[in-house]
Amino acid sequence: MNTKRAFDRRLCGLVLVICSLFAVPASAAHQQREWNILRVGELELSSCVLKDIGRSDILLARNMEQSLQPASLTKILTCMIAIESGHLGERVVIPGAATQVEPSRLGLKAGDEVRLIDLVKAAMVKSANDAAFAIAIHLGGSIEGFARIMNSKARSIGMLNSRFTNPAGYDTDAYAGHRSTASDLLLLTEYAVRNDMFNAIARLDRVEITEQRSGTVYAFRTSNKLLRTYPYAVGIKTGYTMKAGKCLIARATRNGRDLVLVMLDVHANRWALAEMLFDKAFALPSPGAVPYEAEARGRERSSFILKGAGVL
Repeated sequence: MNTKRAFDRRLCGLVLVICSLFAVPASAAHQQREWNILRVGELELSSCVLKDIGRSDILLARNMEQSLQPASLTKILTCMIAIESGHLGERVVIPGAATQVEPSRLGLKAGDEVRLIDLVKAAMVKSANDAAFAIAIHLGGSIEGFARIMNSKARSIGMLNSRFTNPAGYDTDAYAGHRSTASDLLLLTEYAVRNDMFNAIARLDRVEITEQRSGTVYAFRTSNKLLRTYPYAVGIKTGYTMKAGKCLIARATRNGRDLVLVMLDVHANRWALAEMLFDKAFALPSPGAVPYEAEARGRERSSFILKGAGVL
């Protein structure tokens, strides 16, 4: 009997060793999975995911677990932290460190006073790096302190494969190691669109904000060209750095259907590519009414939210 038990243990151990040789780690297996319900061919990008917001079915995915630089898509997280802070009406004194950023900036000067809600608009709509840095230093005490808040918030959302080093999306020098995945950014987006204030700001085409001390007015248009070229677009955020390439998180609603598209390191015209993918997705049979913001509420609801909060 003892001999048989010893043999069984050795056999079991051998089976485990063999299985371990051929097993694929769960994360790697997930990374290798691709979805192509849209039946599109090769895409000129490194990573993407497209789905109906609030639903589990993925319509298109390529390398969505690949670790890449998210560029200014980062500002979605930065702005959500600001929105949820409860301090949107506060005046923020612009620190000198926030004025020493490039290339996309509003042009704020050290000592200027701008409401936090206006900095959120500038960071989301114009993708202003000086606004993002001012938000971070005001709420986190420093860029490093705010990065800790960002990473904690990301983990709470479920973004387990992301690491944020700054609020704007820089990915070199002191801010190297700033990375995320299309899958994580999808989680962030689906979290953010549950917030009416975020949706109202993400769909703005033109914005004017006022420096509180001098009365200087800064006017700017969105960096998201889809809001001007694609009739169903309702946001959300653009991004670009030399390392990240062209990035985009786009949202579009049509006939009660609500789609979100994440694209990282796009090597083609990202606007045309997004429109093509959205059109193909909208041509599919609808899964039914979406659980979040309906198209019928549209821009009128966004204006109501901003006015009601006293932030227009």
